[in-house]
Amino acid sequence: MVEPRKTVFTRELITADSFGEPCEPVSRVAVSAVFRNPLAGRFEPDLSALFEIGALLGQQLAQQAVAMLDGPAVSYGKAAIVGAAGDMEHGGAVIHPRLGAPMRAAAHGGLAVIPSNVKLGGIGDSIDMPLGHKDDPWSFDHFDTMTLCVPDAPRADEIAMFIGYATRGRPIPRCGSGPAKQ
Repeated sequence: MVEPRKTVFTRELITADSFGEPCEPVSRVAVSAVFRNPLAGRFEPDLSALFEIGALLGQQLAQQAVAMLDGPAVSYGKAAIVGAAGDMEHGGAVIHPRLGAPMRAAAHGGLAVIPSNVKLGGIGDSIDMPLGHKDDPWSFDHFDTMTLCVPDAPRADEIAMFIGYATRGRPIPRCGSGPAKQ
């Protein structure tokens, strides 16, 4: 099991839109885990060590994130920032092959693909983690973003992994329901 150097919890409670209009409260939580990239500095065709890290950290962190919400998880997302000595594929290997199952288990479902984002970055860089409805990929009301960072990560030989959940979509959504409901 990889031991994160740092775990960061971000919890937001949104009670008004950007114009100050009151809304149904939206609870959003993200958990960030920063760990050493075992493949930093070299090309490796077999990324399975990173698949395992994503699965193990996902099991550990998803339950903690959902427990911090003010209600059931309705939407979710994931992201990773890979330090400069790594490769974008390293981030993809952490968040794609095996992270989804523990995230879906924590959310008690999840028929939709988990929206994601990966990039190379340096210390203090932020990433926009997309959120989408866990069961309805066409729910426009749930297309959302959390901008996240860990101020002292990722170092060149690290990966910062992010998972997130929300109890609702955007505050006061007005873009329509999407083709599945029209």
